[in-house]
Amino acid sequence: MATGSWQTLPLATAIIGPDCWRNAAIKNIKVSQNIMQKSDKGTDLGRQLDPLPTLRDNSAQQSNAKVHSYMRTTRYIVNKLRDCMLNTNEEIKSLLRGKEALEKNLEHIRKDILLNRQSVSVRSSRPRRERDVDGADVLLSRERVCLFRIKRTLEAELRAAQKQLQILATARKRLNDTIQERSRVLDLIAHAVTPASPPSGRASPDEEYEGRNPVYEPPSTPEPDPIGPYTPEAAEAMHSAEDASASSASLRKEIRDTIEKCVSEQRNIHLNVNNGMTQKIAESTTLKQHLQMNHGENRAAIHRSQRHYDMTEKAQGYTLGPVSYSDLTSREKLDRPMIKIYQRHPGTQLPEAHNLIEGNVGLTQSLKATSRNIALLHLARLRLTDDIRDKRVATGIDSAIVRLRRRRSNYRWVMEGKELSI
Repeated sequence: MATGSWQTLPLATAIIGPDCWRNAAIKNIKVSQNIMQKSDKGTDLGRQLDPLPTLRDNSAQQSNAKVHSYMRTTRYIVNKLRDCMLNTNEEIKSLLRGKEALEKNLEHIRKDILLNRQSVSVRSSRPRRERDVDGADVLLSRERVCLFRIKRTLEAELRAAQKQLQILATARKRLNDTIQERSRVLDLIAHAVTPASPPSGRASPDEEYEGRNPVYEPPSTPEPDPIGPYTPEAAEAMHSAEDASASSASLRKEIRDTIEKCVSEQRNIHLNVNNGMTQKIAESTTLKQHLQMNHGENRAAIHRSQRHYDMTEKAQGYTLGPVSYSDLTSREKLDRPMIKIYQRHPGTQLPEAHNLIEGNVGLTQSLKATSRNIALLHLARLRLTDDIRDKRVATGIDSAIVRLRRRRSNYRWVMEGKELSI
């Protein structure tokens, strides 16, 4: 029977029950109908608002998606920080090369100053009638002033380079600390960023995990957020490193320009002094002086060859390593743990030992060749010394002959003794 109002109930006979009894039943029916309506409304509302049985799984998936998105953004920030750190490292290397170039040129200037002093000292030992101030003395004085000015300029640039290196080192350390701090949440995600177009149209493992298409879209750099992937500390570290790199690039350009200018000025003044000295030498030219210059160049070549021999010998010692096997560090051993683990697979032999042997053979051959060159240089030096001594004797003899012929050019002398029989 359908539920309805009590008035719709069929009455087969006249109602003979009491009214209270009938009213009580009707009241129960109305209460039941109200409760059923309220229950149906609650059921409909529950269907709309109550969580589904998959709430636990959906919550876990949402959390995982949020965590993975945070990790991807953090990985992108870490990669940017690493790129910035690599750029900073390259800038440090470039600035170090500029600093080495400054030190090299500064050493050359010091040597030129010493050479200038030695030149002045040597010229001060000239004979009395040769001690008058000449053009060579003026050129040496100008060279000394110019060299000291160049020395002060290079020292100022060297101090600026050292200060900038400290700034870059501080920025690099800050970047490294920030990278370490940001990388703490990347243990469960690949650290490498997938390429935009993977080869052969295949999706990367990271993309297969996400269930996305193979085209990788790197996330945009978010705004600095103290509790986000891109913290103000990371932003400040990156900006400070970029500013330091920009300042370093500007300083390197300034160093290059300064070195070029100083080298050009140094060469010009050195050339002027050399030309003046050459002109002075040309006024009293002798082959003996040319031989002495060659003798000095030979000595310099011997020193260069000897230094190269010593450096090669030391390099060979570094290549051979310590005498005792116990003195080898773990990273120098051919059976270090990394190599053992790597060689667990077949066909993983490394050419390290072969390279060391070949390097040692090459260094030994270089030592032999350098030794032969030094022996030849010493032989050439002995020949030059002999040639100089011969030229000195020949010059004395020729000078004596010339003086004799000049003294006797007026024929005012008397032949005596055996000279009469000629």
